[in-house]
Amino acid sequence: MIYHLFELLRDYDIPGQGLFNYLSFRAILTFTTALLISIIAGKRIIRWIQRKQIGEEIRDLGLEGQMQKKGTPTMGGIIIFLSIIVPVLLFARLDNIYIILLLISTVWFFLIGFADDYIKVFRKNKEGMSPKMKLIAQTLLGLAIGLTVCFSDQIVVREEVAVEQGIEKHDMVKSTKTTIPFIKDHEFDYKWLSPVKGAWGWYAKWAIYVMMIVIVVTACSNGVNLTDGLDGLATGSSAIVGVVLGIFAWLSGNVVNAEYLNIMYIPDSGEIGVFMAAFVGALIGFLWYNSFPAQVFMGDTGSLMLGGIIGVCAILIRKELLLPILCGIFFVESLSVLMQTGYFKYTKKKYGEGRRIFKMSPLHHHFQKEGIPAVIKSPARALHEAKITVRFWIIGMILAVITIALLKLR
Repeated sequence: MIYHLFELLRDYDIPGQGLFNYLSFRAILTFTTALLISIIAGKRIIRWIQRKQIGEEIRDLGLEGQMQKKGTPTMGGIIIFLSIIVPVLLFARLDNIYIILLLISTVWFFLIGFADDYIKVFRKNKEGMSPKMKLIAQTLLGLAIGLTVCFSDQIVVREEVAVEQGIEKHDMVKSTKTTIPFIKDHEFDYKWLSPVKGAWGWYAKWAIYVMMIVIVVTACSNGVNLTDGLDGLATGSSAIVGVVLGIFAWLSGNVVNAEYLNIMYIPDSGEIGVFMAAFVGALIGFLWYNSFPAQVFMGDTGSLMLGGIIGVCAILIRKELLLPILCGIFFVESLSVLMQTGYFKYTKKKYGEGRRIFKMSPLHHHFQKEGIPAVIKSPARALHEAKITVRFWIIGMILAVITIALLKLR
């Protein structure tokens, strides 16, 4: 909004207005504003939530300190939502297709999470929104993003189209290519998965790409949701991922940096870095209240939104195939639930009683639980949740560094 205001007033010599043309300056502004909103407004929102008696319902799972959290204000995702939306509306380019898609995604996933929490808190239905309805809503957003990527003329990448007299020529084209590590050109084209060639192959490759987008968006959203079980765990882990995606967006949107690192140049995608600066600032501010012992939980209002933003951002900057490494914490948390559920059903059918791989899933609860019969018994003693959270953050940082380093590995 302020960026566009200065654009309208560019004929007037207003001191400092040129600074708004720099992504770095606007990223600093969005980060700082998001951080301040999250800390200052967060305190008042928490008090409002307490007055409305919007407290977390806790199931007794036999975990140390668990029942002490009963009644802790939830739906704190409202704080994160406002802290992201306001700075982005103020300082980002609102005519940028990537910012438009990220804003739509933020609002959409916020509404899904808000509806889920509303059903749990106000209607006293512990199940919340049905998994089927949640999946349908997530899939619809994934389809919308996929079809926009497919048909929008504003979403293009630079490709080498010819070499004449030793000079490379490039063009901006629609493409189903994405970034993948360990190979020479760092590129993978979804058309390679197409079972048909020719005219039908064009439709097939885009159909495959859109399906991949739907899978990534829904998987990320649910992955963060499953990780949100300890004070500050999902918040800190998402902030680490947000920093890396912001760096990737800035590099991909700069033709010089993209050329130097031999990665895809995606015009105008640098604006995503401004959005992700607000994302990280909002999370760091929220961590002020969400760190152990938490004064507020983000609830599904926050966790589904954070995962959705991460998934959509990775898709737009063509880094979705790096997510299993970058989002390794979310990936392993989700995998632990699938493994636990599958193994329990299999052993119950085979032996008449269900057996467990982990002491409890998602994985963070495995380390919280005292020793019970399970395939993986270590650690024998339960760890304090603050220690588990910090160790998961450290692992997340290591994975973030590895992901960035992969840009130079071929």
